[in-house]
Amino acid sequence: MTAADRPRILVTRAEEVVGERFEDYTDRLAETGGAPVAYDQATWEADASLPDYDGVVVTAGIDIDPTRYGEEQSEYVREVAPDRDDFESAVLADAFERDVPVLAICRGHQLFNVFAGGSLLQHIHEREPHRARRGEGDAIDSGWHEVAAEPGSLLHGVFGDRTMRVNSRHHQAVTTDRVADGLTVAATTGDGIVEALERPDRRWALSVQWHPERDEVAEDQRPLFEAFVAACREATAD
Repeated sequence: MTAADRPRILVTRAEEVVGERFEDYTDRLAETGGAPVAYDQATWEADASLPDYDGVVVTAGIDIDPTRYGEEQSEYVREVAPDRDDFESAVLADAFERDVPVLAICRGHQLFNVFAGGSLLQHIHEREPHRARRGEGDAIDSGWHEVAAEPGSLLHGVFGDRTMRVNSRHHQAVTTDRVADGLTVAATTGDGIVEALERPDRRWALSVQWHPERDEVAEDQRPLFEAFVAACREATAD
């Protein structure tokens, strides 16, 4: 594959998060034929045009500011990043206007819903199976649970009928009663947590609550990145 065949994909980058590795995103995209480009919040200007790109990955990170969806910040939301909310909302707005493929992950999944007018459960009180926990030393271990895609969804087109075992590392969540109008639910868990959302009026716009980029699920989740990069490549041909 030549460089010309690799779609240029912006990957949002902001604060450093303990236990997360930005290169996991770029590694997965490069492995599946993309040309990832880090797009740093520090270099973003509100009135400036985004660089040329063929797709966007909105990454994980700290909590979204509840005031963004009209709620007061609860005691369980200890750190927010309103500037990052502005930054990545602007990226989503530009991507949706251009109708280029979007893949939003964890925090990105939550912002995908909030940007469209939805809201979030500010805290999942039960740790299992969604919340991360401290492992040995400084390690942060994922929670684990099973997810199956809704028939007819974009996600189902990627994974089919198989049940996936996915890794969760979050305490805020999209719930079924908080989904924005215009989005469709592509996967849920039995306890009402929305694991994937899609925007059907765009060519390829998908968000997932789990972390498909992490090494611990890289092989199992490879089809997701392959499908996303393929969609980005098709977008360059239009």
